[in-house]
Amino acid sequence: MVRDAWTATVLTLFPEMFPGPLGLSLAGRALETGRWRLEAVDIRDFAVDRHRSVDDTPSGGGPGMVMRADVMAAAIDAVHPAGDPRPLIYLSPRGRPLRQARVRELAAGPGVALICGRFEGLDQRVIEARAIEEVSLGDFVLSGGEPAAIALIDAVVRLLPGVMGKDASGTEESFESGLLEYPHYTRPQTFEGREIPPVLTSGDHKKVEAWRRAEAEKTTRERRPDLWDDFLRKKP
Repeated sequence: MVRDAWTATVLTLFPEMFPGPLGLSLAGRALETGRWRLEAVDIRDFAVDRHRSVDDTPSGGGPGMVMRADVMAAAIDAVHPAGDPRPLIYLSPRGRPLRQARVRELAAGPGVALICGRFEGLDQRVIEARAIEEVSLGDFVLSGGEPAAIALIDAVVRLLPGVMGKDASGTEESFESGLLEYPHYTRPQTFEGREIPPVLTSGDHKKVEAWRRAEAEKTTRERRPDLWDDFLRKKP
């Protein structure tokens, strides 16, 4: 028996973008077997005029359009009513960076309700009135929140019980220990003159573990000094 399914509800102007990649591979198989559920809801269904308008010009002037507070509030209240225990998240470049620790928290909960912004974003008043959590995937701007929502859901779904083939397969990945992952190798033994590091074929599991740890630390130190500094601060 599968536990009550983890559920992602996505508010979007383009519901046809879902499930998209989430219907394939690990996430797709888990979706088919009911380990999680996906609801894509069209924001335009909550518009108040015959043109199904969801945006208007920004107060104070400036380029672009802003998603209306009244329309968004109606959409949010319909899919995330009072008492819904799921976090309500707006994918926004202004948000706090998404970290693996937050992904684990979301995987341990009942699901998530995601808001995919477009244009210049949401009216600030609805963000404040509904206590919406803003989350960013990185220091770059997308044309809409849908790709970010897909990425967030994929990151969470793979951590749900029974989704990955081996429960231990996620414990050594990048960020799980505060470090980037060590490099991987497989056959052939020689590729264009490059050999697999001998320690990995030595059969000495302790030496392999020590090598992988050293490589993870080296990679993190060189590529992500911010993560390395965090790692050193938390290291006992």
